Amino acid sequence: MSHQDAGPSPALLMDTLSAHVRTSALKGAIELDLFTAVAAGNETAAALALACGASERGVRVLCDYLVVLGFLTKDERRHYRLTRDSAAFLDRRSPQYLGGVTEFILSPLVMEANRDIAAAVRKGGTVLPDEGSTAPEHPVWVKFARGMAPLMRLPARLMANLVEVAGDRRVRVLDVAAGHGVFGIALAQRHPSVEVVALDWPAVLEVARENAQAAGVAERWRPLHGSAFDVPFGEGYDLVLLTNFLHHFDVPTCEALLRKARAALSEGGRAVTLEIVPNEDRVSPPSAAAFAMTMLSHTPRGDAYTEAELAAMLGSAGFSRTEFHPLPPSTQHLAISYR
Repeated sequence: MSHQDAGPSPALLMDTLSAHVRTSALKGAIELDLFTAVAAGNETAAALALACGASERGVRVLCDYLVVLGFLTKDERRHYRLTRDSAAFLDRRSPQYLGGVTEFILSPLVMEANRDIAAAVRKGGTVLPDEGSTAPEHPVWVKFARGMAPLMRLPARLMANLVEVAGDRRVRVLDVAAGHGVFGIALAQRHPSVEVVALDWPAVLEVARENAQAAGVAERWRPLHGSAFDVPFGEGYDLVLLTNFLHHFDVPTCEALLRKARAALSEGGRAVTLEIVPNEDRVSPPSAAAFAMTMLSHTPRGDAYTEAELAAMLGSAGFSRTEFHPLPPSTQHLAISYR
C-alpha cells in the first residue's frame, strides 16, 4: 500500500492534544536548572539527580523525554548532552539564555487567556476580565519586560542597523510602550547622538532603566510615565518607536495612536513600527500567522496585521510613505514611515 493509500491518521490530532505535556516538561527542566547542570558536566541521570536535587528515576524519564523532543542528545553510554540550541538558550550561564521567558509566556494570566478558546471565538476577543493584558498598569508587563528582553535583543540590533541616524546633532527618540526598553537602548548604543524618552507604566520602566544602565546609556535615557493613549508625547522627535504594540488594538485605535505619533515628529521625522506580520493569506509563515490566535485570546480586539493592513493604517494616519523590511532570522518585520 502506498503512503497516499494509508488513509487518515490521528497523529496530528493526538500530538496537538498532548502538546501541553511538552510545555510542562520543558518548564520543569528549566525550573530544575537541568540544562545548566548538563552544561556543567553532569551527564548521567545519577549525576543530574544529585545536581538538581531530584530523584534519579524522575531525571532519567525527563531527560529521555527531552531527547525525544530534541532538547538533549543521548549516547550509547547513556550520557546526556545539550544540543547547540539548548546550549545557547537554556544554559543559565549563556549570554543568550532565554529560560526567563517562561515567567511571561507561562504566567497565570497567559495560561488563563488560553483556557477557553471557544468562548473567545464566540465573543471575538479575550474572555479575561478588565480588557485582559491591555488593562492599565497590568502587572504581567513587568514579567514581560524581564522575561522577554533577551528574546528582543536580536531584532533590536537588526533594527538599529537599519535605521539611519544623523551623527552630527542630537537625535531625539520617543520609545512608545517601551517595556524592557531594548529597542531604544539599541539605537542609543549604536548611535552616540541618540537620546531616548521611554514611555510606559512606572513599574515597567524600572526594568527598562536597569537595562539602560547595564547597556551604558542611562545618561541618554529618561522615563515618561503613563499610558501611550493619555500622556502627551510632546513634539520635535526625530524618531518614534512603536515596537510590538499595534497588534494589541483594533484598526481605529491603531490609527489614532499613529496620528498622535506623527504629530510628535519633527519635519522629516520617521515612525519605526515593529510587528509580527503574516502574509496576505494569513496562514503563512506559520509562527506569524499563529500569532493572531494569541491576540484573539489575550486582547479585546487585537490582531496580527499584514503589510497591506499596516500600510493602510499608516497612510490613514498621514504618513507619506512606508518601507517594510523583514528582520531574519527573527519573526519580526520593520516598517519605517516618513512624516
